[in-house]
Amino acid sequence: MRTEGADNADRAASPAITPGLRAARAALAASFLLQGVTFALLVTCIPEIQDRYGLGDALLPLFLAAVPVLAGAGSIASERLVRRTGPRAVLRVVQPAVCATLAAVGLGDTLWQLALALGAFGLLVGALDASMNMLGVGLQHRYGRSVMLGFHAAFSLGGILGAAVAGLGAHYGLGLPVLFGTAAAVIAPLALLAGTLRRPSDAGPADLVDAVREAAEAAARTIPWRPLLPLCLAMAFAYIADASVSNYSVKYLTDGLGSPEDVAKLSYLGYMVAMLLGRALGDRAVQRWGAVPVVRGGAALAALGFAAAAAAPGAWAGIAGFTLLGLGICAIIPQVFAAGGRLFPADSDAAVARLNLFNYVGFLIGSPLVGALADASSYRWALLAPMLLVLAVLPLADRFAPASAAAAPAPTTAGRVGA
Repeated sequence: MRTEGADNADRAASPAITPGLRAARAALAASFLLQGVTFALLVTCIPEIQDRYGLGDALLPLFLAAVPVLAGAGSIASERLVRRTGPRAVLRVVQPAVCATLAAVGLGDTLWQLALALGAFGLLVGALDASMNMLGVGLQHRYGRSVMLGFHAAFSLGGILGAAVAGLGAHYGLGLPVLFGTAAAVIAPLALLAGTLRRPSDAGPADLVDAVREAAEAAARTIPWRPLLPLCLAMAFAYIADASVSNYSVKYLTDGLGSPEDVAKLSYLGYMVAMLLGRALGDRAVQRWGAVPVVRGGAALAALGFAAAAAAPGAWAGIAGFTLLGLGICAIIPQVFAAGGRLFPADSDAAVARLNLFNYVGFLIGSPLVGALADASSYRWALLAPMLLVLAVLPLADRFAPASAAAAPAPTTAGRVGA
């Protein structure tokens, strides 16, 4: 995120927003939406995946933890591919391939087949996430103002659609081969179509790849870690909470609360709807009350949602708890990026690049943490662990204040990232 002054300066220097640039933005938003559908279909069908493959609760955290690990590897590998072919070419190949791995998850019947399918899914999702965000950064540079939140809102909308489709599939008794296979057959051509609309020339007078390279060069500048560490912790805690909901909300309702599978999928649907609403209204809340109260209120609301879900006497109370949780957690993640941009207004891309690393840290910790605690006790007790970590955001909230930018040390341009 960038400060208002930086945005105004960029807007003055940026070229006119052409119809082609708008078309490129719409096409990329479509890619984010389709990926949201794909991801939601996978995570809301974890109970069905367990049943199909005979995957026990003890092994489930291992399989789920492997996905973000491989996603991190895929993200790193994609950087080399992007240098050779460009992010657009990577995205056009990888997104349909992700759909193929989703179909593969539904077609297998042995654990080694599941391991291969999920492993491929993780690698490809990491490359997809990196290429989409590279293109998003490039478009943001060409627009001269923040447009990234809109892309992530599109992902949330896709998550809502994916969870709804998964719920309908469970209600009508569709098996994973039909559900995942049909979804892949629909999403893959749409992804290819979006790729044909996102031409490099659509980026405006300068090539979009040049803008991506400029952003990467900014991210390579050396900035000190210490001022960012509280924000890194807040990011990790927020994504631990998000991973807990993504991977275990449906399973908690089915196994812990005895909910039918079609009703259980409403837990993730409610969470994503609340996330979308929060992202739509969050900027206004920050403008009215400031970042610190919004972050504190969001953390408290998210913790309350975890507590309500853990104490829920039945499925609908659990769904309400996860919905409340989504409304609270959605305020934290965007404000982490915004606070990082305020700390280093001249090098906001470098700050955002570092903070984004803790997205993967949160997902890597969240799934095994909740799974191991649930296996040792119950899902009710397991949900208290991410609740406590979300509460740990409260004492970090002061670091989200705009005044903290004045205390930030100046970045340097020599050396490597990580100084």
